Amino acid sequence: MCGMVGVRDAFYSKTKRFCSVSCSRSYSSNSKKASIMARLQGKPPTKKAKVLQKQPLMAKLAAYSQNQNNQQSQVKTKAAVPLDSFDWGNYIGSGDLMGAPVSCFKHVPMGTSWDDITEGIRVEVLNSDSSLPMKVYWIASIIKLAGFKALLRYEGFDSDSGQDFWSNLCVPDIHAVGWCASGGKPLVPPKSIQHKVTNWKAFLVKRLTGAKTLPPDFSTKFPFKKLMRVEVVDKAHLCRTRVALVQQVIGGRLRLVYEESPDGSDDFWCHMYSPLIHSIGWSRSIGHRFKRSDVAKKLDGQVDAPGQLFAKVKDVDQSGEWFKDGMKLEAIDPLNLSAICVATVRKVLADGYLMIGIDGSEAADGSDWFCYHGTSPSIFPAGFCEINSIELTPPRGYTKLPFRWFDYLRETSSVAAPVKLFNKDVPNHGFVPGMKLEAVDLMEPRLVCVATVTRIVHRLLRIHFDGWEDEYDQWVDCESPDLYPVGWCQLTGYQLQPPAMQASRDLNAGVPKQRKKSQQYKGQKKKRKIAIGKRPVNLCGAGLPRRNQCGDENMTPPHYPSAPSPSSAPANAPLDSADRDSTNHTPVAALQLKDEAAKADDFSFRQSSSNSTDGFFVKQEP
Repeated sequence: MCGMVGVRDAFYSKTKRFCSVSCSRSYSSNSKKASIMARLQGKPPTKKAKVLQKQPLMAKLAAYSQNQNNQQSQVKTKAAVPLDSFDWGNYIGSGDLMGAPVSCFKHVPMGTSWDDITEGIRVEVLNSDSSLPMKVYWIASIIKLAGFKALLRYEGFDSDSGQDFWSNLCVPDIHAVGWCASGGKPLVPPKSIQHKVTNWKAFLVKRLTGAKTLPPDFSTKFPFKKLMRVEVVDKAHLCRTRVALVQQVIGGRLRLVYEESPDGSDDFWCHMYSPLIHSIGWSRSIGHRFKRSDVAKKLDGQVDAPGQLFAKVKDVDQSGEWFKDGMKLEAIDPLNLSAICVATVRKVLADGYLMIGIDGSEAADGSDWFCYHGTSPSIFPAGFCEINSIELTPPRGYTKLPFRWFDYLRETSSVAAPVKLFNKDVPNHGFVPGMKLEAVDLMEPRLVCVATVTRIVHRLLRIHFDGWEDEYDQWVDCESPDLYPVGWCQLTGYQLQPPAMQASRDLNAGVPKQRKKSQQYKGQKKKRKIAIGKRPVNLCGAGLPRRNQCGDENMTPPHYPSAPSPSSAPANAPLDSADRDSTNHTPVAALQLKDEAAKADDFSFRQSSSNSTDGFFVKQEP
């Protein structure tokens, strides 16, 4: 009732309308007062009395119900945070902090045309320094850019920064110069400087001659619609996909509800260009494991999302030299995105897709294998971390430290995947360390948080979530659709999670502190961040069913069939990650060490067959 937004279970009363007891009492008291006053004045009583003015609809993200199966394992927090509690303008200020340019994010509105917007551009904005009763506008110039946000200064203040203010350039109240003239809106100078100039019309003509302004208004339409059916990774079993329905689209981000969810609470958030979602039939076409839905037929309005809506991957030639089962490599752990781990190719699928397992922590039934495309920027050749001064997470239980690839390959009688098979393209992304942005917490993919780029290695970005310890950092590709410029949440109406310290101040609630666990193994860590409405994913460790030739599963250990020919499979996006439980993981037999060590002369470090132009062996500054 007061504009607060949060998890339904965190609100009070039977109808869940009040954020606190005091809010409920205030509403009740005001309603009674309004009713009494109406009767005294001889007016019919109104049904409801407004207590507080509601926030704009654009600034609200509808809270959705939580997974009821996890209620007993969660700590409920009776709190709600207003959407506008974080101000990027005050956070960045006029100092040295900078936001990543919108041109770094090709998947967002104006991402490919933002280079034309620079400091010094003039715009027409609301004049907040006016005593007139109606809306009036004035010219302002861009002093500093930070994503979609701009530090603006009214024309006429010259070098006086006392009235500077931050605004999102894509909100309805920002217009290109000439909008007021075409729409009959008044241009009125701020009253604090009206005395400085006698002829403001001549002043503006002189200032605006030759000046640049914003491009024409843009509109972004998202092709995904509600009730479209897609295949998405099963967050409870990474090795398979399931059918899900699009329930919500916000700024290109999709809220997907698994088809078998009875109450719609079993959901998953991702971007429409995410490598985690695919068209219906993708799993069958490449030989990926798939869980068939028990839903007998489509409901009214449901339609399969067309294949052209999904992100495409590069075509690869698997007939020549390609990845083979058992090859070793380094990969970002999808369950602990701060770690790059020793990994193994477990199964080669069609269309260049690979099933990857993290050495030393795989479930015996392979239920935590995950799918990456062979061109994915999340897999690397053996030796990548050492050459680029990145800490490589060794297999769990491996005692020969420091880890050396040559010794490990000899002990496991395995070979490293050739370097030339990996993606070595490094685009001119434009990111530099220290840039601010809004980033999805991929361990809780419904959350978009205030973040900073702290390190760049080729096309790999180290993302730090402001206010949180470094152990929660995540390695993300520079072209990831889960990165957004400053102001994206405000533009789309998505809720932005503020830095942890500010969030705790805003909540002002006794949330128990999480103790940092000391452990040598750094892989497969479940990340917990904002305590508001957190819902840990239940990743059961039970044996997974087997996929038969029809695409269904029986209650037997999984056995991956041979992949169909690449010519029969469509090219879609690679699979990155979901959540995985790090308990009860046993090494696969193929990873166990031999009883007798062979001679070093009998083994070779196979990745030496790389091309001479390989960029992975160019050392990057930490």
